[in-house]
Amino acid sequence: MIPSERVKELTALLEKYNYEYHVLDRPSVSDAEYDTLINELIRLETQYPELKSPLSPTQRVGGQVVSSFKKIKHKRMMLSLANAYNEADVRDFDRKVCEVLHKQNVTYMAEMKIDGLAMSLDFVDGRLNYGATRGDGDVGEDVTSNILTIKSIPVRIGISSPLEVRGEVYMPKKSLEKLNAERQKNNEPLLANARNAAAGSIRQLDSRIAASRQLDAFWYYFVNASEFGIKRHSEALDYIQQLGFKTNPERRLCHGVEEVLAYIAEYAAKRPSLAYDIDGIVIKVDDLTVYDLLGYTAKTPKWAIAYKFPPEEVPTRLEDIIFTVGRTGKITPNAVLSPVRVAGSLVQRATLHNEDFVMEKGLMIGDTVMLRKAGDVIPEVVRVLKDRRDGHETPFVMIENCPVCKTPLTKIDAMHFCLNPECDARSIEGLIHFASKDAMDIEGLGEKVTEIFFNETFIRSVPDIYRLGSRRQEIIEVEGFSDKSVDSLLMAIEKSKGNSLERLLFGLGIKEVGEKMAKTLAKHFDSMDALAQATTEQLTAIGDIGPVVSQSIVTYFRSEKHLAMIEELKQLGVNMLYLGPKVVDNQSYFFGKIVVLTGTLTKYGRKEATDLLESLGAKVTGSVSKATHIVIYGAEAGSKLTKAQALGVQTMDEDEFLSHLQKNDK
Repeated sequence: MIPSERVKELTALLEKYNYEYHVLDRPSVSDAEYDTLINELIRLETQYPELKSPLSPTQRVGGQVVSSFKKIKHKRMMLSLANAYNEADVRDFDRKVCEVLHKQNVTYMAEMKIDGLAMSLDFVDGRLNYGATRGDGDVGEDVTSNILTIKSIPVRIGISSPLEVRGEVYMPKKSLEKLNAERQKNNEPLLANARNAAAGSIRQLDSRIAASRQLDAFWYYFVNASEFGIKRHSEALDYIQQLGFKTNPERRLCHGVEEVLAYIAEYAAKRPSLAYDIDGIVIKVDDLTVYDLLGYTAKTPKWAIAYKFPPEEVPTRLEDIIFTVGRTGKITPNAVLSPVRVAGSLVQRATLHNEDFVMEKGLMIGDTVMLRKAGDVIPEVVRVLKDRRDGHETPFVMIENCPVCKTPLTKIDAMHFCLNPECDARSIEGLIHFASKDAMDIEGLGEKVTEIFFNETFIRSVPDIYRLGSRRQEIIEVEGFSDKSVDSLLMAIEKSKGNSLERLLFGLGIKEVGEKMAKTLAKHFDSMDALAQATTEQLTAIGDIGPVVSQSIVTYFRSEKHLAMIEELKQLGVNMLYLGPKVVDNQSYFFGKIVVLTGTLTKYGRKEATDLLESLGAKVTGSVSKATHIVIYGAEAGSKLTKAQALGVQTMDEDEFLSHLQKNDK
């Protein structure tokens, strides 16, 4: 057979098998047979490069690496939905729809609100043109290279007319479990939930990473359905399903608000059994012809609403309460729970904050408690189910001595502290903080490794970190370490010596000196020696530094122990100077302005963008208020952007931000 004909034949077969396996869940060939065909296509494309298409099945395993994602202006705004939080909100939505349409009963389509990343697919001449994120609704990012790795998404459809569909890219629960198991094995931080995992995966510049994450997608909106003579949303979904798009089978036509409410109740109960995370139910008027009549607000359509589930609460047993010691000596009680899945992940621990929190909740060891995730992220004990007590519960008793060094605790306000500076637990936490990403950023020296090195007596103080090279062979002999991993760690330690002063100051853990304060001090004093000689008067003369902070800094540098440690670090080659910009350009567009960053920027990380803005004389804050001058937004910008628009605060997308930076460079 002619190679070009065989390539076409193999492409058609593989696309058919992809559809059967990933959309219909009804594979007609074995994995081995599929692999034989894909390998044959790879060989042909290698031998005849001119036959390789960007949409070839061979390109769906990833491999493309891009330097950044280009911007895509949506042909039509990608609107967000207004939220409903209870039955009254849903009924109010229905009432307004009925009033506008002069009807007593309206037919709605009720669908799963998938907890993922909103996406738009554009097709031209029957071929995928691009896949783009929602962004700010008007402009998104072209993530086609990563969209191609999701095998349930068709790259060719059987019509040539322009077509746009929108939906949600998500990570199935099983994929998240597998990914977190691998990350745990590699001592990497676990991903909190499937939504964050999906968003992070689709924005990887290396498509091989996205391919490895086993993402999927549901498509729920045929944007230009009316151009095809379709008049109902339910018909539009059936149509795109016939074209090969994966739609959610749990959708249902509901005739009137009572059926909608029954559907919500049904799926609130079914939610844990679904193979993917949902955070609510989307309710849309089924009749597309009345959408313009119902109208739109600036950001949301009035023909649809998203009912948001209340935070998921699940019962579990409080097996024990244990105590941990932080680097400042703060003692925190923590709940040890019977493992339970909450909002997409397995939870076994939850902080109980302090003694007062435990007493106010009335917690006893052995209680059945209700657990939820605050903001769908942080595990939180909500309340005790006292009616489930059987008399075997044990009252909570606050400890009087440090659980590690046994030093009597001191209570300050609502908190208990171990004030022993030699406490092993405090030392370990201090070392972990010193090596952390926002401090000295020593990759490979995380919690587990630091604890191992402390227990093996490789490191007992901060300077010991910079002496680890002399103990290389001893470290390699510890189980779990290899030549490669140890050499990578030693390189990271050596690299950290060149960090600017503010990172070192933050890493030292000086009381009251956070990341931002460390930068202020480093900029002002320029060197560790100058800061060490500063008086409280000199410190309080600096903006944002009050008497409590200034006294804490002076006290730290009057300690012979601290000064000896700093001298050791000097001798070991650790930089003691501020390496950032010395003079702020008062002609900069951002000089003297209060700026808020929101969403995801493509060129700079949040920290890098903050550093840039501060070097130009801006003050970067975390919340929007009337005092804010500019909000700079990237992809997936949320409530901060909305609030800025409501307050009339200037907003700036990434392109405009970069334009101002370029002007400043000139």
